[in-house]
Amino acid sequence: MYQRILVATDGSPLSKKAVNSAISLAASLGAELVALKVVPRYPQSYFEGSIPLAKEDVERVEKQWAEDAQTVVDAVKTAGAAKNVKVKPVLAKSDLVSDALIAAAKKHKCDLIVMASHGRKGIKRLLLGSETQQVLTHSHIPVLVLR
Repeated sequence: MYQRILVATDGSPLSKKAVNSAISLAASLGAELVALKVVPRYPQSYFEGSIPLAKEDVERVEKQWAEDAQTVVDAVKTAGAAKNVKVKPVLAKSDLVSDALIAAAKKHKCDLIVMASHGRKGIKRLLLGSETQQVLTHSHIPVLVLR
């Protein structure tokens, strides 16, 4: 059915549930898993919501974010190995999480995207946005959403 599954993770407890479900699904189907963590870039201006930092400090912060993200996807690889699932850990650097997810799914030839959703409604969804909704709206690849 599915040969390669992309699972989006940010290391949160909710995304860990999605990771566990994706690993179980991949194990039952004999599929490969692509574990993706999207790393944002550091805001560069006051208008983007940052306190201006020296270039070296920005590079240090972004390096730390990338190292933390690598730890998250490596943990997925370890969990997958425990269930004999081949996991490819992938990092994407982007401010647009939904676009990065869809692009990574296409790049790695995934035929399913698995991700978690907080299930926010009303004003919270409007104010906080919904990456899941964006992926559902724009992806041509099937999306499995877990709450």
